[in-house]
Amino acid sequence: MTGKRRTRPPRPGARAVHERVKTAKRRSASSRRWLERQLNDPYVAAARAEGYRSRAAFKLIELDERFGLLRRGAAIVDLGAAPGGWTQVAAARVGAGERGGGTVHAVDIVAIEPVAGAAAIRADLNDPDEARAFVARLPLPVDVVLSDMAPATTGHAATDHLRIVALGETAAGLADAVLGPGGAFVAKMWQGGAEGGLLARLKRRYARVRHVKPAASRADSAEVYVVALGFRGGG
Repeated sequence: MTGKRRTRPPRPGARAVHERVKTAKRRSASSRRWLERQLNDPYVAAARAEGYRSRAAFKLIELDERFGLLRRGAAIVDLGAAPGGWTQVAAARVGAGERGGGTVHAVDIVAIEPVAGAAAIRADLNDPDEARAFVARLPLPVDVVLSDMAPATTGHAATDHLRIVALGETAAGLADAVLGPGGAFVAKMWQGGAEGGLLARLKRRYARVRHVKPAASRADSAEVYVVALGFRGGG
């Protein structure tokens, strides 16, 4: 794995034939579809080849290429960090653990396998006590808050959308508490409309707010990322 910057999506090699799951008889139809998608996904192959823990690493790489989020020496908070793909990218690009480098604090409700140079923290940020304890250990102010948090899906679109908006609100509240002037905030959202209140909040607190769907986001996914730049605080 490397912190090398990219200017285009990975092309780990064309496949001459679509790969199929050879043990299909023992699997459900949904399981077969998921496995075939994984086998034929160039970002999955590229992540494996470059040592990233997830294909999601390429989403952050693209966002950084576009918005210059991860400068060397910056202090980064990575929310919903497991399994650690975003943490790997952030640590490499800010020089975490190196002399003159930055810091990365990665937090999730589940345990995270340590990433070199980064601090891995298990905490539930919806618990006020755990959230306060997490903030207390940060080197304030922070330059960037990243959130790839997503809820366990129920299959009911309206419920799932409200849940991810609630996580976005949690992440934005933490960003309000830790970001320094000019800081940046990135959060996963799903298209659906109920995020209007969150966006209005961000537009009051940041100089610029953008929606981005990275190339590594699956085409059939409702996933988008909100990128807020130039933190100025305020109500």
